[in-house]
Amino acid sequence: MSNRLAFLPGAGARSDGSSRRPASNRFLATLLALAVLVQAAPALARPAPDSFADMAERLLPAVVNVSTTQTVQSPQDVPEMPQFPPGSPFEEFFRDFFDRQQRPNQPRRATSLGSGFIIDPAGYIVTNNHVIADADKVSIRLHDDTEFEAEIVGRDPKTDLALLKINPGDHKLTAVGWGDSDASRVGDWVLAIGNPFGLGGTVTAGIVSARARDINAGPYDDFLQTDASINRGNSGGPMFNMAGDVIGINTAIYSPSGGSIGIGFAVPSALAKPVIEQLREHGRTRRGWLGVRIQMVTEEIAESLGLDKARGALIASVTETGPADKGGIKAGDIVLKFDGKDVPDMRRLPRIVAATKIDQDVPVEIWRDGKRVTVKVKVGELEEAEQAGLLDPTKPADSGAVNRTVDALGLSLAAVTPELRQRFGLADTAKGVLVTEVKPNSPAAEKAIQPGDMIVEVSQEEVNSPADLVEKVQAAQKAGRKSVLLLVSRKGEMRFVAVRIEG
Repeated sequence: MSNRLAFLPGAGARSDGSSRRPASNRFLATLLALAVLVQAAPALARPAPDSFADMAERLLPAVVNVSTTQTVQSPQDVPEMPQFPPGSPFEEFFRDFFDRQQRPNQPRRATSLGSGFIIDPAGYIVTNNHVIADADKVSIRLHDDTEFEAEIVGRDPKTDLALLKINPGDHKLTAVGWGDSDASRVGDWVLAIGNPFGLGGTVTAGIVSARARDINAGPYDDFLQTDASINRGNSGGPMFNMAGDVIGINTAIYSPSGGSIGIGFAVPSALAKPVIEQLREHGRTRRGWLGVRIQMVTEEIAESLGLDKARGALIASVTETGPADKGGIKAGDIVLKFDGKDVPDMRRLPRIVAATKIDQDVPVEIWRDGKRVTVKVKVGELEEAEQAGLLDPTKPADSGAVNRTVDALGLSLAAVTPELRQRFGLADTAKGVLVTEVKPNSPAAEKAIQPGDMIVEVSQEEVNSPADLVEKVQAAQKAGRKSVLLLVSRKGEMRFVAVRIEG
């Protein structure tokens, strides 16, 4: 080793004529060599921690179990008792069973379990909306098994978040703080704590597997994906970074079996924090509203409008007297920036607008007539617009997705919402346009299309909203075609169906 470093500055001379460094010089030379090697070497990933034990011990008291009870009605549709030969041993058994089933419809109590975490020692707790939806009573159990009854401060189905409040009295609560999910990188270590299958405080570790996932759960999908083990009952629990800050709320998993296969999704803190603050302050959300219908900018659209590449959000239509209309935004404009924030694609604009303060004048940079134009828009309130009937509250905001009927095919269509996803048992990954009704003896009925089917393509072109599908069917009619080719997904199985165009 000394021969390899002999060329470095600071070498002395021995009396026998051989080269030798003083000990201090050799030490400095070694440090200098190491510094050069570190600067020249590529950045290395941070090694895995030796243990998560200290971190878990500190964070576990802030994570709670959430249990709910609700009143549900017993099913009313009871089949008729089958007929048996006289004296059959089954006759008495089935008679007792059907007698019990046909008694007057009596309500029963149902329970569910989830997770949550304390964000304020005063007793404020964050969880998922689906954990406490329709609950008559919400109970909180702390890490030390102390139980409290909780009130629902506010909830937001669009982001699947809810804020609860307990009265801790003299009980000292441990709270955790928000982290910056935007600073998290794919490959970063994360820790998930929750109440899987009602087992109580359970700690799992993994990494951030992906960012900005859209799983069609709502209009503001921007999930963090992780391989940390997340199961039923983990919903509402926190995802921590290595500083012990909450960067996500564990919300969903992708699993054919119902158990963890290493694909879990968490609402990022950058999206959750402002929602929770609004729920705490107002008891409801107050989102920004622009008053436009938008669509994706394709390469062809970008080229036709003289834009260098496909980016931004194309304005398909503008709500009359809405904020965009008053600000001078027109159909055909492409929004490139909103309030100084880049709009790289269509999905990003609704999130940016929703997070903008209401009644604030913001600059909007648009692409119009082959050049950049900046206009000023005063942001409205989405919830007020919904109450006024200016948009359909069941569809994703600013998505252009509306319920439509296609008489030429005999179909009723809708954009996928959480309610429809649950009603038709759709997978989290299901994409396209949902068939909600099929007219008897219609062209669609002839081809055995059913409610719950997803139409993914029309004429080999992808469709993302009922309006897209209607437009492509009308184009086929104008072209004189007698049928249209649909790509239909049913429970994940794809098939092409040529459907006759009527009229």
